[in-house]
Formats: sequence, structure tokens, C-alpha cells
Amino acid sequence: MKRLKIVIPISIIVFIFAIRILDQNYGEDISIEIRTIIAFSGAVFSGLISYFLFPSNQDPKNQ
Repeated sequence: MKRLKIVIPISIIVFIFAIRILDQNYGEDISIEIRTIIAFSGAVFSGLISYFLFPSNQDPKNQ
């Protein structure tokens, strides 16, 4: 559960930035549906990476 507190905001931030960058650079060339699919895929991929990279349970005694 601790992982999801980090993964979900990272995914949302990646989605927002991807939509923004795709809109600025390729707004006329790519339709909004394709931009949304690309941004959503990036958000899911970054969420998966961050889910596995962040530790789940850290015991303060072991640090």
C-alpha cells in the first residue's frame, strides 16, 4: 500500500507532462485520441517502473 502512495502521483504527473509536451510539439499532426493513448501508455510504464524500484516495506531497525 505504501508503494501506491508514490506510484499513483508519479503516473499522474507523467500523464500531464506527456499530454502537454505532445500538444505543444505535435498538436496539429497527431489527433487527441492518439496523444491520449501515448500519454496513458507512458504513465502506465512509469508507474510499473516506479512500483518495482521503490521498496515496499522498510524496517527502521535495518537501516
